[in-house]
Amino acid sequence: MRHVFIIAYDISDPKRYRQLYKSMKGAGDSLQYSVFRCELSAVELQELKMKVWPVLNLEEDRVMIVNLGLVEGRGDECIEFWGNPRSEPPDRNAVIL
Repeated sequence: MRHVFIIAYDISDPKRYRQLYKSMKGAGDSLQYSVFRCELSAVELQELKMKVWPVLNLEEDRVMIVNLGLVEGRGDECIEFWGNPRSEPPDRNAVIL
């Protein structure tokens, strides 16, 4: 069964932040900076944890994982947003002359 998770992180090093963001981008939807909504099975959650764990410095960084419940149940209905929704910044290409 798949559950809805909110995963938020506070990473002090820009390089580790980018690595973690890339890992999370493939696992869920970005809700705000450093906050993702993910629909994951128990196996997928464990795989994500194993992917993220080596990136972290546990003396400086912090990750929070909140299980909101089953996708078919409360988990998909318990998030409320106010204000302007966050959208992904457009991919930009640069040409240096």
